[in-house]
Amino acid sequence: MKRGVLLVLSAPSGAGKDTVCQALLKDLPDLIYSVSATTRPKRHYEVEGESYFFMERADFEKKLAEDGFLEHADYLGHLYGTPRAFVDEQINNGKSVILKIETKGATKVMDSVDDGVFIFLVPPTFDDLAKRLMHRASESADEIQKRLQKAKDELATGEKYEYVVVNDTVSHAVEQIKAILLSEQLRWHNMCNLEIFSHANPIPKCND
Repeated sequence: MKRGVLLVLSAPSGAGKDTVCQALLKDLPDLIYSVSATTRPKRHYEVEGESYFFMERADFEKKLAEDGFLEHADYLGHLYGTPRAFVDEQINNGKSVILKIETKGATKVMDSVDDGVFIFLVPPTFDDLAKRLMHRASESADEIQKRLQKAKDELATGEKYEYVVVNDTVSHAVEQIKAILLSEQLRWHNMCNLEIFSHANPIPKCND
C-alpha cells in the first residue's frame, strides 16, 4: 500500500489559507483535514472528532509527556495540539492529511516529522495583503496595523518552507497545491510498499 502525505499549509494573516484549505478539501475527497485536540470546553454546535478532539487537561498533559503531539500551544489558558496518532494512522492507510497552522506551529512540526511537505501561501504583494485585511471591515485600524506587523514577522519564516504558492486567485493556488501534492505522493518513499516491488530481486529498501 502506498503511503499518504502530510501537507502543512501556513500563511500570513489575510493571505487566504482558510479559503484555500476549504477549496482543497472540496476538490480532493481523499484529503483528510487534521483535527486538533483541545482542553477547551466543547461548544454546543461542535462535533467531537470533527471540530476538535476534546480532552481533559490531565489526559492532554499525559499524551504530551508521551510525545503524542506533533505540536502544541497554550492559548488563553487552554491547551491545543495536533495528535500524532491520528496523522500517522491516516498516512499509513494511504490518506494524505492537510494541517492548516500558524508559522510558529509549523516550525514545531518541522522539528517533529521527517517527511512533511511544507507550503507557505502568500498574496501577490504586501499591498494586496493590506487591502485584504482592510476589506474584512471587522477590525480597527490599530488591529490591522498589528496584523500587518505580525505578517512581516511571519514572512521572514518563508525560507523554512519547501514550497511557496502565490494566492493570486483561489483556483490558481489550489491547482498549484494539488500539483505539489501529486508530485509528493509519487515519491519513492511513498510508493515503495506497492505490491509490485515485493517481487524485485533483491527487494529494495523503502527510503527516500
